[in-house]
Amino acid sequence: MIRSMTGYGRAAYVPEEGGADPAYGLTVEIRAVNHRYLDTLVRCPRQMMFIEDAVRKRVSAQVSRGKVEVIVSKDKDESGSISVDFAAAEGYVNAARELEARFGVPGDLSAAAILRLSEVVQASRADTDEQALSDLVLDLTDRAVAAFNEMRAAEGARLCADILDKSREIERLVTLAEERSPVTVAAYRARLSQKLSEVLENTALDESRILTEAAIYADRVSVDEETVRLRSHLAALRDMLEKGGTIGRKLDFLAQELGREANTIGSKANDTEMGRIVLDMKNEIEKIREQVQNIE
Repeated sequence: MIRSMTGYGRAAYVPEEGGADPAYGLTVEIRAVNHRYLDTLVRCPRQMMFIEDAVRKRVSAQVSRGKVEVIVSKDKDESGSISVDFAAAEGYVNAARELEARFGVPGDLSAAAILRLSEVVQASRADTDEQALSDLVLDLTDRAVAAFNEMRAAEGARLCADILDKSREIERLVTLAEERSPVTVAAYRARLSQKLSEVLENTALDESRILTEAAIYADRVSVDEETVRLRSHLAALRDMLEKGGTIGRKLDFLAQELGREANTIGSKANDTEMGRIVLDMKNEIEKIREQVQNIE
């Protein structure tokens, strides 16, 4: 199976009526974009930071490449309780009244002002069963990753089909290059022989030697080796796509090799028609290189 590095997945927990545990909703979302390596970032509420590492490991076990962002969120804060230290509050009130009486300071004391004093009010959160919460979040993570991978697999199938189409077009162009190569070689040999004859017209040099030298130089413009390697690389590419797995980097390397062979053909061929074939070939190879950047 071929997977794209880009995708999105989501899973949610909704508490049942009557006080489920936890009594608030939870959501895990996963999204990713292209990246050379695996880079996983987990975001979650401050009270749930203890679960970050477990979530990261769970995602990393099922995803190989990409810049992955995991967002764990809840629909409301956990319920808790508020306690008031009335003795401390009374002390503040008495002190305020004495200041007012002794120094004539206007009194603006209010219940709201007193409740803002940390020594008077203490808030405590409800006890959390960390193990139960961890199990729930990890289950949601697995479901979100499953949806995420399903989307990536669908996109990967489209990428695979497109790359195969382009590889077939490259192979067609390789055939054209092979058919054109003898014509190019013959034309080059004829031109070189003519030039050598002109240069050595007044020199006593065996004509067979001229023809031999022309043949040697003409063979250098032959593209047989390059077309053979191109076909080999294309066969390897199809084999990789058929086997699937984490092959993005291998495909990228193979696309570079395809480009290198096409460039060599272009540098050898001093021929307009061959140049057009190579240009079309390089265009298709570049499209493949762009597509494989998206594959895991």
